[in-house]
Amino acid sequence: MGFSPIAWSRRKRLRPVLAVAGAVALCAGAAAAASAASASTSPSSAFTGYTTPGTVSQTLYRGSTTTPIKHLVVIFDENESFDHYFGTYPYAANTDGTKFTAKPFTQTVNGLYTKLTKSGPAGPLLTSNPNGANPQRLTQSEALTSDQNHGYKAEEAAEDGGKMDDFVTDTESSTPAAGCAPEYCPPGIVMDYFDGNTVTGLWNYAQNYAMSENDWDTTFGPSTPGALNVISGATQGASALTPVWSATPSQPATSSAVNGGSMNGDVDPYYDECSDNSRTTSGALGVMSGQNIGDLLNASHVSWGWFQGGFAPSAVTNGLPTCGSTHQNIAGVTDTDYSPHHNPFQYYASTANPDHLPPSSLSDIGYTDQANHQYDLSLFTDALNGTGGATLPSVSYLKAAEYQDGHPGYSDPLDEQTFLIDAINSIEKSKYWASTAIVITYDDSDGWYDHVAPPIVNGSNDATQDSAICTSTAIAIGTTNDRCGYSQRLPLLVISPWTRDNYVSDNQTDTASVVKFIEDNWLRGERIANSFDATSGSLDAPGGVLDFFTIPHLIPVILNPSTGAVVSGGFPF
Repeated sequence: MGFSPIAWSRRKRLRPVLAVAGAVALCAGAAAAASAASASTSPSSAFTGYTTPGTVSQTLYRGSTTTPIKHLVVIFDENESFDHYFGTYPYAANTDGTKFTAKPFTQTVNGLYTKLTKSGPAGPLLTSNPNGANPQRLTQSEALTSDQNHGYKAEEAAEDGGKMDDFVTDTESSTPAAGCAPEYCPPGIVMDYFDGNTVTGLWNYAQNYAMSENDWDTTFGPSTPGALNVISGATQGASALTPVWSATPSQPATSSAVNGGSMNGDVDPYYDECSDNSRTTSGALGVMSGQNIGDLLNASHVSWGWFQGGFAPSAVTNGLPTCGSTHQNIAGVTDTDYSPHHNPFQYYASTANPDHLPPSSLSDIGYTDQANHQYDLSLFTDALNGTGGATLPSVSYLKAAEYQDGHPGYSDPLDEQTFLIDAINSIEKSKYWASTAIVITYDDSDGWYDHVAPPIVNGSNDATQDSAICTSTAIAIGTTNDRCGYSQRLPLLVISPWTRDNYVSDNQTDTASVVKFIEDNWLRGERIANSFDATSGSLDAPGGVLDFFTIPHLIPVILNPSTGAVVSGGFPF
C-alpha cells in the first residue's frame, strides 16, 4: 500500500502498519499519467514568457555531493508554530490519544514551561500569560481546529515589537456566534497547543532523530511567501497579471498579496491552468521573476521534482486541465486536493507546468521534459519503487493533498500524521535510505502563539504593511520592502541515518536553510540573488540537525500511521 492520495477515495483510519508502496501506487502513477496525457495539446504559449521545455538527455545529469546525502526529501507541511506542536516537549499528559513516554535523558526545549514536574510542565507562560489567555492543552478529539489569521501585518502586530503579547488580539480568528463545528474554536484558541498524545508521530521522530528548537519562518506572512522561501529564499521580484482566460489576458494587475515588488500574501500562480479554481474565476494571479533552486539544479543537471497531491488533472476538456480530485478529512468534510498557491514553482515561467502535463515516461521523473519537474504526488511512489525505470531524484519536495497537509480549518495533526508516516516509512524501507535526509518543515505559523521573539535579520519600512518590529531594522537582503523577517519559530525535523539520536539543535536556521543545503551539497555553494540563503544557518553546521561525524544509524524507526507509535527500530532506552 502506498501513500498516494489518488489511490484512495477517502481517508482510511485503519491501515496495515508496514505500508509498502506496491501495486496500488503503480496504478495511481499510471492513472496520473493517463489523466494528464491529453492535456499536451493545450496552448501553453498563451502564458507570457513560457515555453514547454524540451527533453534534456539523462546522460548529462550528475549526482556528486559534498556530503553523504545523495537524496534530499523535503516534506513541506502547513501552518504550525513550534510552541503549538512542541511547547511541552517531551512531557505528554497521557490522558487521551496515543500514550507517549519520553526516553531517559531526553533534552528539554525552549517551550512554554520553565520546568517539568511530576505533574507536568510549569511556568508563568502557562499560568499568567501576557496575552490575556493562558495556553491550554488540546486533546486528540479537538485535533481539527479553526484557522487563525496569519497575514503579514497581523503576525507583525501580534508580536508587538517583540513582547509577543498580542496574539489573542491580532491573530486569533473570531468565533462565530453559532460556533465553527466541526472545527474546534473556543476563545483563546490561538494560544493552545498539542502534545505527544496527538502529534505522536512527530514527537517519536524527534525522539529517534533530530529536530530544531530555533528554526524560523524566513519572513512574516502566509503560505505563498513561505513556499517561495523554501525554494528560493526570495520573495522579491513579484508582480501580478490577469489570467490568460480573462477577457483581457496577461495584463498588469493589482493584488493585495503583492506589495512593494514583494510577495507577502496569498495569491494563485499565473502559470497554472488550475488557478482561480480551475479557471472558474478571473482574479489577478501572481508572477515571480528571478531564480529559484530549480533553475540552479537545471543549469547543473541535477535531478529534482516537486510532487503535490491532486496535481494530476481529474479531467481534461479541450486540452485544459481541471484539478478536482477530493478527499475527506477526519470530520468527514470534503477538501479539494490541489492548492495552486501552495505550489511555488508555478509562479516562475522557467519551472512551471501550466497544463499539468505528466512526464513523457516514468523514467523521465526528475529530468527535464514536458512536465518541467512538476508532478502528481503519486509519481514519487513510482520513483521510489523504480516503476517503469523511474529513479528517485536527487532533490524532491513533497506536498500533501490539502486534507493531509496539516493546515488548520481543513486539515489536522491526525490526517497529517498519516501522510507523514506513510511517506517516511516508504522512504526508510527503500534502497535509498542510507544516503537520504528527510526534512519536515512548515510554510508559516498560522498565527499560532509562540513565545520567543524573533531576530529581525531583514527590516522593512512600508507604512501600509509594517509595524515597529520591522521598521526599526534596515533592509539588509535585496532591495525591496515587505520582506521583513524572521517571523516565528516553526517545527523542523530531520529523519536520516545522518542525525544524532534524540537530539535537539539550538542552531539558528530558517526556511531558506533548506535552499542553502541544496546549494552547498550539489551546487558548490552557488547562491540566488536577493535571497536569504547566504545568511541562513546551515542544517549541517556543527551542532546542527545533520551530523556527518556521527555513526549512521541505518536501521530505520518505523511508526504506525494511525497512532504514531513506534513499531520497530531505534536505539534502545
